[in-house]
Amino acid sequence: MVKPLTFKGDKKAKKRKRTAAAVEASDAPTREDGSASETETPSKQLKLAAAAAAAEKAENDDNEQHDDSWVSADVVTDVSGPIMFVLPTEPPTALACDAIGKVFALPIENIVDGNAATAEPHDVRQVWVANKIVGTDHYRFKGHHGKYLSCDKIGLFSATSEAVSPLESFTLIATADTPGTFQVQTLRDTFLTVRASRSAKPNAAPEVRGDAADISFDTTLRIRMQARFKPRIKASKAEKAREKISRRELEDAVGRRIDDDEARRLKKARREGNYHELVLDMKVKNKHDKYS
Repeated sequence: MVKPLTFKGDKKAKKRKRTAAAVEASDAPTREDGSASETETPSKQLKLAAAAAAAEKAENDDNEQHDDSWVSADVVTDVSGPIMFVLPTEPPTALACDAIGKVFALPIENIVDGNAATAEPHDVRQVWVANKIVGTDHYRFKGHHGKYLSCDKIGLFSATSEAVSPLESFTLIATADTPGTFQVQTLRDTFLTVRASRSAKPNAAPEVRGDAADISFDTTLRIRMQARFKPRIKASKAEKAREKISRRELEDAVGRRIDDDEARRLKKARREGNYHELVLDMKVKNKHDKYS
């Protein structure tokens, strides 16, 4: 389930998770200089240290889970969760829809020096929730009001449908010569495009259509997304988590004291996926050394 969106300037209320052991650690008696009381046993001190580490890890995990920063999608497989379509207009605009399903280009306020790669939504109307349709390479995009983005047979966009049909199904294509940009293609092989407004009103917003037959600058857009949904960032965090293991944990796994070289080999094995095989080899070597 997608959680409520937050925008720049919103105040965040972070809750610090504390385990029962962490509470015990904070209430433990201390000397005037802040060090542990002499009445504590070494094992008690170890438990308190472990509890403090667990509390810090829980807080870090909570921060990562609620990371609401926005990053650029680099490849099609990145696209998931809340996203923002940054249209190729000057100044940059975002694809938006109102409560009755009208789709239009809305100027972007949260942007640095007009750089589309820094854009963030300031209005919930600019946010779409992207989901890949199971069993296909197609995507659907749900607006803030719970209706899906749709493009009819003559290229008019709307967001009034509560169900997904071919009209609400799109293919994302990465632009071959411009990394980090995409084309949004309908199932009729036409593309989302922008063009100058035909309205006589000054400063009228550009028109958004879905009837472009060819890829061009006007069909090339950027996709911004929330960092916590980006697979590469998730993988990077998981890899860093695998690297975080203490010397004590490595020695417990092997069953003996290890030297610096062995510790480096074990940590590398955790990153590369052959950690358990290396631990087993070291345990077998321990038995051979014991009886040799």
